[in-house]
Amino acid sequence: MRRFLLYNNSVIVLFTKLESGDPLLALIILETEANIMAEFKKRLASFFGINSSMVSMLIMVILIGMGEKMAERFLPLYLIALGGSIYAVGFLNAMDNFLSAIYSFPGGYLADKLGYKKSLMLFTIIALFGYAIVILIPSWQAVLIGAIFFIAWTAVSLPAIMSLVSQVMKKDQRTMGVTLHSLVRRIPMALGPVIGGLLIGVYGKVEGIRIAFGLAFILGVLSLIVQYYFIADGGGKAEAHLHAREIFSSFTPGLRGLLISDILIRFAEQIPYAFVVLWVVDVNQISALRFGILTTVEMITAVLVYIPVAYMADKYGKKPFVLITFGFFTLFPLVLYFSHTFSALVVAFIIRGLKEFGEPTRKALIMDLAPENLKAATFGTYYLIRDIIVAIAALSSAYLWHISPGANFMTAFACGLIGMIAFAVWGKDLHSEPQT
Repeated sequence: MRRFLLYNNSVIVLFTKLESGDPLLALIILETEANIMAEFKKRLASFFGINSSMVSMLIMVILIGMGEKMAERFLPLYLIALGGSIYAVGFLNAMDNFLSAIYSFPGGYLADKLGYKKSLMLFTIIALFGYAIVILIPSWQAVLIGAIFFIAWTAVSLPAIMSLVSQVMKKDQRTMGVTLHSLVRRIPMALGPVIGGLLIGVYGKVEGIRIAFGLAFILGVLSLIVQYYFIADGGGKAEAHLHAREIFSSFTPGLRGLLISDILIRFAEQIPYAFVVLWVVDVNQISALRFGILTTVEMITAVLVYIPVAYMADKYGKKPFVLITFGFFTLFPLVLYFSHTFSALVVAFIIRGLKEFGEPTRKALIMDLAPENLKAATFGTYYLIRDIIVAIAALSSAYLWHISPGANFMTAFACGLIGMIAFAVWGKDLHSEPQT
């Protein structure tokens, strides 16, 4: 004997007696399980704000990121193996930083002009052209020329990706969308260098890295297919401005305040950035292996806080979480200066990982405060201004380190403290900013 109850579109069976091998009973149980699983998937997709364009974008980030990390990560080795000097490696690093700052503006402009789908496809094709140069011409000069086209793909494409998130996600789920992008980016960051290292181990530096670039080219083509067929066309905006000055004039007071605070916070990050490993390994005599463990601790900490913070920031407002993030940026150089043992350094690197606490939230806040018709261009201009100023100011880091590690770390702490206080006093949230 059986009784049936319909609940939430699922059939629940109440038994007074089980009949072994009953086909109808088995069918009902299977149907119930299928409905429960479908409901679970629906709720999961709703929580994360998942849709076809978001999923396709995340797949694209994995595919291109894998190519970047398993090939580009070993470019210095490739340059030396092909006969380039240490100065060529230094030039490559300088070019990477410079292009990452400069490319953000045209990336934002084109994303608003062409739409995020067409601009992402264009940026990918340009990167593929650079890969082809490196694959076909095995010389260190060709590597530097090819790198112009692919080395800053992340910077040039980020405004378009943020524009996509802004358009395909609900306003109260944008932080979750940016967070998913940040999380997924870490998959190729973890796997790409391992694959590249294996190829170098098997085929040698020259052939192994060329094969890695060949695989990067194939993954780039696959990402183009994903972009073309599965990302919705965001359209273009013919009224998008070309000049950074015009776009900056459209910045709201809240966005300008965030930019000023963010620049000071980046001083706190970049002034000690290159010298953290020297402080740990050379000054405090901690092994390189243990430094790698500290980096892993930082990464795990960052990953653990992403999702819960994104959910709370979308629900309760972004400013408090951005302010907490700025606090961790500020605290790290101070704690690092007083950390001389491995256990103390673990605490410092947990704090360093927590600086990712509200980083996706900060990006989402930029998009919230940007004018509706200039989301990508505003994002690109913001990064252009911030990164150029920070890159110039970061040149002082070596001079400060030469004075003493304390001068370096305390200057960074002071810059962060000023930036954090400025944002606490003048920073705006979406609900407190007039919308344009």
